[in-house]
Amino acid sequence: MMRPWQARISRLLGATVLAWRRRFFLPALRPAKENVGRMQFLLDLRRHGIMDAAVLRAMEEVPREKFVMADHVRSAYADQALPILCGQTISQPYVVAYMTEQLALSPDHHVLEIGTGSGYQAAILSRLAAKVTSIERYRTLAESALARLAALGYDNVEVIAGDGMAGAPDRAPFDRIIVTAAADEIPSALVDQLVVGGIMILPLGPRRGDQVLVRLTRTETGVERDELIGVRFVPLVPGQAREL
Repeated sequence: MMRPWQARISRLLGATVLAWRRRFFLPALRPAKENVGRMQFLLDLRRHGIMDAAVLRAMEEVPREKFVMADHVRSAYADQALPILCGQTISQPYVVAYMTEQLALSPDHHVLEIGTGSGYQAAILSRLAAKVTSIERYRTLAESALARLAALGYDNVEVIAGDGMAGAPDRAPFDRIIVTAAADEIPSALVDQLVVGGIMILPLGPRRGDQVLVRLTRTETGVERDELIGVRFVPLVPGQAREL
């Protein structure tokens, strides 16, 4: 039978060991768990066919958890779209990587993005291009994305609250254009803002019907069109939102 003084010493030693473990061991486990998630995230992208080393590096460098809502941080690296403010979504990682890879970016490119959302796609683009101009119809999203991008040091991204379907003619021409909402038809105003030889990636199709990701290449005589993969995006809406 343990004597009272022995029990007190045992409790004291137990508390000391627990405090020591919390101080020296437990905090170190958290980054390791996060790193495993990042590694699986990159392996999944490769398994799905993303091979461009620069794109993979950008996907690894940009902290996706900073671009999702607090309730979804634990699911940030899952291959699924997640809700953000104003009824919009952040695209699943594979679609972000695939669209980025299809742009075939160079370090000197100026990219126009239609649909800033939380700023995640713009952050990825900023690691691969010289400058990114991003247009968002919801002022709430535009302002929060700009603040988020600035806080993370992505200072080559300009975010504009405005009408995405009109593009940014005062900043054109663009080497690349990426549209992150589905249009019913190709927006001619955006094609006009592409350089000859420039590429635009956008989803086409009705809100409740089949949508396909399309790559357009502007030529001297018109536009070449390649259909890529089936996708599901929120609709591209003209004008700037009057509220939010």
